[in-house]
Amino acid sequence: MRFIPGGTFTMGSEAFYPEERPLRRVKVDGFWIDETPVTNREFARFVAATGHVTLAEIAPDPKDYPGMLPEYAQPGSLVFTKTAGPVPLAEYHHWWRFTPGADWRHPLGPDSDLDSLELWDHPVVQVAWADAEAYAKWVGKDLPTEAEHEFAARGGLEGKEFAWGDELAPEGKMLANYWQGLFPFANTREDGWERTSPVRSFPPNGHGLYDMVGNVWEWTADWWSEHPAAPKKKHGQACCAISNPRGGKLRDSFDPAQPEIRIGRKVLKGGSHLCALNHCQRFRPAARHPEMIDTATSHIGFRCVRRVPAG
Repeated sequence: MRFIPGGTFTMGSEAFYPEERPLRRVKVDGFWIDETPVTNREFARFVAATGHVTLAEIAPDPKDYPGMLPEYAQPGSLVFTKTAGPVPLAEYHHWWRFTPGADWRHPLGPDSDLDSLELWDHPVVQVAWADAEAYAKWVGKDLPTEAEHEFAARGGLEGKEFAWGDELAPEGKMLANYWQGLFPFANTREDGWERTSPVRSFPPNGHGLYDMVGNVWEWTADWWSEHPAAPKKKHGQACCAISNPRGGKLRDSFDPAQPEIRIGRKVLKGGSHLCALNHCQRFRPAARHPEMIDTATSHIGFRCVRRVPAG
């Protein structure tokens, strides 16, 4: 782990997506954070010690999902599959497939495994939020808040769009695992990877942290809020920084597009190897995305923090 001294920073961005606004001053206390996302090797030790069964390994209860088709009532999770050519980028079903038998041990489906794909030092994926939280408790840690994750991801740089500055690929250098080419069908792999990459494959940021952007999205502790909290105003101007924000409320995190499903959404941070210039430019510290806590996919992982006790 690396220690991140407490401090105040400008959170958010006004250059990309509306949910990243407004810019606001935020103060966080000092905390320790994992250098890398949790790997398959580390997660395997947790499972061996505790017998933990991940959500993707349990068949969903149809009562929790009104109108669910019978073929989805079995263990499995979502796996990214390239398309043959261009597709409408708002229609996610073209590249996400529910795959029976896909789980953390078999991230691409039942015929895949960690040994044959040499994934032991890659970030664990196919973990739902409860799986990440269970691991964190086992190691005596917590999941980071959105503010802690963004503060750490910025690496001490103030007001920069990327974890290393304002240029995505300075002098053509690939500094994170993201999609080069046209998503979701043409990945030129200039960064060397089609899917996830081993942790520490790219340079660390200013805090000595790896993969804070790109590679895999990372679960946080915070419930999703479409409009992040802004500091209180005095005489028309923000008077002070928000101290250690803790996200929204469960009831406000539900997906308004699926009112029949009352499952909370947590904030994901950091983007993944599926972020591209033509789709989801979220390989940035300010980027944020909502995800239902029951969701496991081939591009979501996590890392942990340990907070410094007050006083």
